Amino acid sequence: MKRKIVAYFILFLLTFNLCRAQGSFEIYGHVMTDIGYNFGQMNPQWFDVLRPTQFASFEDEYAPDGNVYFSVRQTRNGIRYNESTKLGGLKLWFEWELFGVGVDAGQTTFRLRHAYAELGKFGVGQTVSPFMDMDIFPNSIEYWGPNAMIFFRNIQFRYMPIQGDTKLTIALERPGASADGGLYAEAIALEDVHFRFPVPDLSAEYRQSTSFGYVELGTMLRYIKWDDNSDDLFDLSGSDIGWGLNLSSHIKTGEKGLFKFQLVYGEGIQNYMNGGGVDIGVVNQFNNPRSPIRGEAMPVLGGLLFYDITWNEKFTSTIGFATVDVDVTNGQAPSSFQAGDYALANLIYYPWKNVMAGVELQYGKRENFSDGWETDIVKLQFSFKYQFSKVFETK
Repeated sequence: MKRKIVAYFILFLLTFNLCRAQGSFEIYGHVMTDIGYNFGQMNPQWFDVLRPTQFASFEDEYAPDGNVYFSVRQTRNGIRYNESTKLGGLKLWFEWELFGVGVDAGQTTFRLRHAYAELGKFGVGQTVSPFMDMDIFPNSIEYWGPNAMIFFRNIQFRYMPIQGDTKLTIALERPGASADGGLYAEAIALEDVHFRFPVPDLSAEYRQSTSFGYVELGTMLRYIKWDDNSDDLFDLSGSDIGWGLNLSSHIKTGEKGLFKFQLVYGEGIQNYMNGGGVDIGVVNQFNNPRSPIRGEAMPVLGGLLFYDITWNEKFTSTIGFATVDVDVTNGQAPSSFQAGDYALANLIYYPWKNVMAGVELQYGKRENFSDGWETDIVKLQFSFKYQFSKVFETK
């Protein structure tokens, strides 16, 4: 609750100061309701989204099948401010929504999306990582999006030497990583092993505009370290390099169609993905009595292809597929996530200005590492949204 109060207080101060500034000030957002039916089983904390990593990892883990859900967690609001200065364009962006994650997973609660400031060719704050191409998100009503997509809003300092339709961005980002102990998750020896991040993540993107759309390459380089702070017989300290390449593109097909494509490969970049599992896995090395196990950045491959089509001014549709495959290390538990698929098809109706109603059929599949378990889910979702925007010219 204290965090929410602080966030709203910051919002008040930002709004007050922007209203006194000279420039363009926009308040925008939408109210959105999702109603759906899940024919399978998934973690109840993620009841209104499709995440293969959150599907049951063994039979009846989240039984029983079949649940209706209602949600308003996609409701969103934000503020943008733009002003021309002698140092270049000044842009401020503050945006939040109601979709709880982390310790708030499953809740309808305040969640910060963007808190970002940009002046000329420099930017600082929380916004989308340059490693991510936001423009390939399909025109879907499902909130979370394709599991193979690089999707991460991070705190960063960025430099943008080339801006516009063709662009180049380089950023230093807040570091982080995820891991689990695999077969040794309950071992006492792992209790005192903790991550340490001596340097920030380094990310970059280059987009080249073309007559058919654009082609973009995103890159990521990170140093992941963990320290064993115990004084027992083992030394489980270690480190690894995480890296990734993310190739994406828009390909226009006439006036009404658009292909969205992404192919990503790397090691230890899973926490930048919508559904890639954990970054660091356990490797057995029993010939080393001092360090019988070690951590290693796990390779991951992901791809997606979606097609958006505008039928007319009232109707649009999207259809597509995404897949993720992790090269799981040999010390991970047999039930660890190894591969997942994601697919959807929809029909969206815009009866009036700012009003949307849509129906979407969603499919997901999970495959475990080595115990032979596979499971899939079908969901049907109806969504309704009203969006708003008001621009003020301040003096």
